[in-house]
Amino acid sequence: MTKKINLFANLKSDFASGLVVFLVALPLCLGIAMASGAPLFSGIIAGVVGGIVVGYLSQSHISVSGPAAGLTAIVLTAITDLGAFDIFLSAVFIAGLIQLALGFIKAGSISNYFPTNVIEGMLAGIGIIIILKQLPHAFGYDADFEGDQAFSQVDGDNTLSSLFQVFNHFQLGAIIITLVSLAILISWDKVAFFKKFKLVPGALIAVIFGIVLNEIFISTGSSLAIADEHLVSLPVPTSIDEFKTIIVVPNFAGLANPQVWTVGITIAIVASIETLLCIEASDRLDPQKRYTNTNVELKAQGIGNIVSSLLGGLPMTSVVVRSSANCNAGAKSKMSTIIHGVLLLLSVLIIPVVLNKIPLATLATILILVGYKLAKPSTIKHFWEKGKYQFVPFIATMVAVVATDLLKGVMLGIVISVIFVLKGNLKRAYTFKKDEYADGDIIHIDLAQEVSFLNKAAIKSTLNSIPENSNVVITAHDTVYIAHDILDLIKEFKSTRAVDENIKVKLKGFKKAYQLENSDEVPNHVTIEHYYDVAKRVMVKKEVF
Repeated sequence: MTKKINLFANLKSDFASGLVVFLVALPLCLGIAMASGAPLFSGIIAGVVGGIVVGYLSQSHISVSGPAAGLTAIVLTAITDLGAFDIFLSAVFIAGLIQLALGFIKAGSISNYFPTNVIEGMLAGIGIIIILKQLPHAFGYDADFEGDQAFSQVDGDNTLSSLFQVFNHFQLGAIIITLVSLAILISWDKVAFFKKFKLVPGALIAVIFGIVLNEIFISTGSSLAIADEHLVSLPVPTSIDEFKTIIVVPNFAGLANPQVWTVGITIAIVASIETLLCIEASDRLDPQKRYTNTNVELKAQGIGNIVSSLLGGLPMTSVVVRSSANCNAGAKSKMSTIIHGVLLLLSVLIIPVVLNKIPLATLATILILVGYKLAKPSTIKHFWEKGKYQFVPFIATMVAVVATDLLKGVMLGIVISVIFVLKGNLKRAYTFKKDEYADGDIIHIDLAQEVSFLNKAAIKSTLNSIPENSNVVITAHDTVYIAHDILDLIKEFKSTRAVDENIKVKLKGFKKAYQLENSDEVPNHVTIEHYYDVAKRVMVKKEVF
């Protein structure tokens, strides 16, 4: 029976964290919409729906959904190819339906197969990306859009080259605001005096100071004043009618276009994978180590994308940046996610003019600290101490996420993890030991429960390394399945090299169906019917010798 959750049980801490996530999400929603070639307001709509609708339906306590940087290239291309944003919205509607269906068929279960070291590598990689991408904004260079996570940027630079561009475009006023914001954020949780105001998030104080400082620069006519293009740029409707024109509804005539369905399927697949990865990451970040039903999450995301498309919003996923900011701000339940969505909605309706005074440098500082907490050196040290089988997939994922994108980085990490697993299984297919006896050396090779063709190379190498005049005992007492390739290998060894080099081979635990020539063992634990059943299933048509 599902335990009923009281959303208002931790309202104080959840409101504070929701406010922080709102401040982080606001420029990201706008930046991603701009990079996607969509109306700016569509990003805000996706953020509102992701916060309120998905936040309510999801079972995740930490995860925050909204427009994702990983979808910008797909959205930009789709809008261009389809020719109109309203037709594109019908593709988002289709994507939502597909995600809803994926939830019902329990496709979310694939998240159980994401290795922990890959997820941690993804988090560390995203943390490094956040730091590298936000440093130019912190110095007043805002050529790249907020929320970009790709190595190659739309402005022609890349993550590294844009850092060097800072030296030609930095603004002293932005640097001052960044340093003040950084001092406030670091001291807010460390200085005893400030701890008295722990219910007020340090991010809010940093934002207020950033606005006030810039207003002072402007009012005094100082050259330190930050220009409008380096501030938050929220759409400001001047009337109800103008507000209504901002809302775009989907053109369902596009459903007759096969290209719309292709875009919808693509968005559904990419958004679902990113969501599952981010949900796994969010569960790892959760201090209480609560687990999210990923099938319910896919349903929530599907409904969220359906609602977003009907209101003129961008497609969405669960987003690591917002989720980690939510966790770091002390969120206790999904109420903080809902609050962030409500604040996004109210900000558009009530105080867009005030929000447009926020310097991007202040918000960049908040995000840089979020990035640092994701990519702490202690995390890298932790996986280094776990050994190469944990460290290599971790570091490969981290580097690939930074150098390419989230999905490619995770795919590389999973491939490396699988290779390591296969390599480990190859070694565990048998045990190889050597005992000293008075009458000579006896070499024991004990086969595992299942010995597949993947183990052929390792067993072949072991048999080839056995010296002349040895006594070898190959045991299969615990073995349920042996691939025909392995049987052939053992037979060839016993009948050729063993005879030529005076190697005495004794087989134990092999069924009659498995028996090799001249063996004196007739075991009784695996039936010939079982062998034929296994051989049939693996399409082995060769007769048993």
